[in-house]
Amino acid sequence: MHSPAQHPTRSACLRLVVPTVRDQAVCLRLWDWSETSQTVSLFGRTLGVLRGVAKGAKREGAAFSGGLEILTRGEVVAVLKANERSPDTLATLTAWDLQETFPAARRSLPAFHAAMYMLDVVHHAVHDSDPHTKLFDGMLDSVRLLERPASDQFALAWFQWLALTECGFAPDLVNDAATRQPLEPAANYCFVPALGGLVGSDTRQAYGEHHAALAGNHAQVWRVRDETVQFLRAVSQAQSQCLPSSAAFHASPDTAPGKAIVPRANRLLASYFQTVLGRWPPSANSTFPGIAGNDSRRRV
Repeated sequence: MHSPAQHPTRSACLRLVVPTVRDQAVCLRLWDWSETSQTVSLFGRTLGVLRGVAKGAKREGAAFSGGLEILTRGEVVAVLKANERSPDTLATLTAWDLQETFPAARRSLPAFHAAMYMLDVVHHAVHDSDPHTKLFDGMLDSVRLLERPASDQFALAWFQWLALTECGFAPDLVNDAATRQPLEPAANYCFVPALGGLVGSDTRQAYGEHHAALAGNHAQVWRVRDETVQFLRAVSQAQSQCLPSSAAFHASPDTAPGKAIVPRANRLLASYFQTVLGRWPPSANSTFPGIAGNDSRRRV
């Protein structure tokens, strides 16, 4: 027989099956749950998207320094409760240490819309408990870039391309999406979201009768200028070399105010995100006015 001292206590057993985790996180969503508590959706650097309850977060003297607020970065301590029978069980947040705010998004309306769209993309594209360390770092990099004047469009393009890449949906800008052969240089290409990339005009004519994605009257086919493609290729190459967005922004002449290349690239990527996700992120219309309600995105 075991003596009482040899038997683990109930709290000790709970510690074995209910891990406590600590991570850097950005607040994506926030809802009031009661007079003193909140529910929250966080994007953790090593945890991925984490949804939980911050009990007593609004009480004076609670272990939530700085308070929980959308678009802030902090260190979170949480108790994970998910199990096979109840995988959607909310975590319990036990502490939050506010470490960074992003003033540009509170000073500038374009910067605010850009930042909200970034949060929306992560909220809808990243699965719970699916870590994306590079996307987390890249999102912070993009939001910090908003501090620079006239940087919102470039920050969006940088983030959207990174998000598509990290989630496995980056379009092919080098090979013809229908033939898998290298694209021939052209002034304009056709982007076919159903194929996940570009096709040349001659390819569309040659394969249109045989490929449903190109043949249907209702198939989405968007014309894309070569300069838009070249810009996105440059972004892709810079990210593959692990350059920060600020360095690429400073080096790119296409980011000068008044240039139309970057906004066109953003509308293309946002439209493609809509196809991938099956819906428009709620902030898309504010970030790209009119994009969810007309066909202007087809000429990018």
